Amino acid sequence: MKARRRKNIFKLMRDLTIAIFAIIGLSVCLNGFARNVDELKFIHISDVHYSQELDNTPYKLRKNSPELFDDAIEQINETSGVSFVMFGGDLVDRAKESELLGFLEHAKNIKAPWYYTFGNHDSMLGGYLTPERYIANVKKANPHFKSGKTYYSFSPKSGYKVIVLDSIIRDRLTSNGEIPKEELEWLDKELSASQKQVVLIFLHVPIQEPIAAEHHKMLNAQEVMNVIGKYKNPIAIFQGHYHVSRIKQMNNILFVSTPALVSYPNAFREIKITNEDDKVIFDIKTKNTRLANLRSQAKLFIVTPELPEGEETDRNGVYTIIKKK
Repeated sequence: MKARRRKNIFKLMRDLTIAIFAIIGLSVCLNGFARNVDELKFIHISDVHYSQELDNTPYKLRKNSPELFDDAIEQINETSGVSFVMFGGDLVDRAKESELLGFLEHAKNIKAPWYYTFGNHDSMLGGYLTPERYIANVKKANPHFKSGKTYYSFSPKSGYKVIVLDSIIRDRLTSNGEIPKEELEWLDKELSASQKQVVLIFLHVPIQEPIAAEHHKMLNAQEVMNVIGKYKNPIAIFQGHYHVSRIKQMNNILFVSTPALVSYPNAFREIKITNEDDKVIFDIKTKNTRLANLRSQAKLFIVTPELPEGEETDRNGVYTIIKKK
């Protein structure tokens, strides 16, 4: 009788333990489903200034740009889960077709799909390498690039919209930028149709200046912000041109300025986005070139290396945008 009672107690304890673990497992699963977590990882690399013809300057390692580019490509290919790579403009230092073809010969080794936005060095006033010819060369070399325009959009996965802007002025020689009226109207329509998505905007000339530079700034930045500011969903804006690391958050908008690969700190960005029901988390990391000798050489050219490097929070950080109800 005692043996049977012990057996029944043991069976009861065993069944109770199984039930508890089942409830815990179900709770974990339901919680995971309820949170609806979704992730996206991409690379932002700006100002490669690729050149196979030009010497170095005190500001840009143009002669070493192919080496720096290859190192970045190796690091990108070693990074797991990259959905796409975005070049932030100034792919080449001089708007010549031979230089672009040289860039594309290296870029073909990138394993992930890659895209780009025009930089001021990618265009030449009255030159042979027109935006149309530039696009045609990219499309021929890059099977993932489908757009026939200088500005375009695509969805890397459900819940995300990528908007690529053309901020380059082509009717005069200038390093300033501007978004024309027609493009602003297109941007407004894209944002209006993407209010339930996480929006990633890429352009070369910054909308939000990382540092003051009168001859490099966006001439109609306020007009652009008037359009973007109407929308309350999470929006991240990725910029180049200034060769500096800066990150600034303004409510639901995150501004990320990526440094140059060709100039100190010779770096690019890896961004992982976690999209949850109530918030979006941006985990931003800076990846320096592994060519330490070139990085040291580039640093010697800079009087104040702290300026392009920024603070630690400009290089690496986790930023959260709360979704508006």
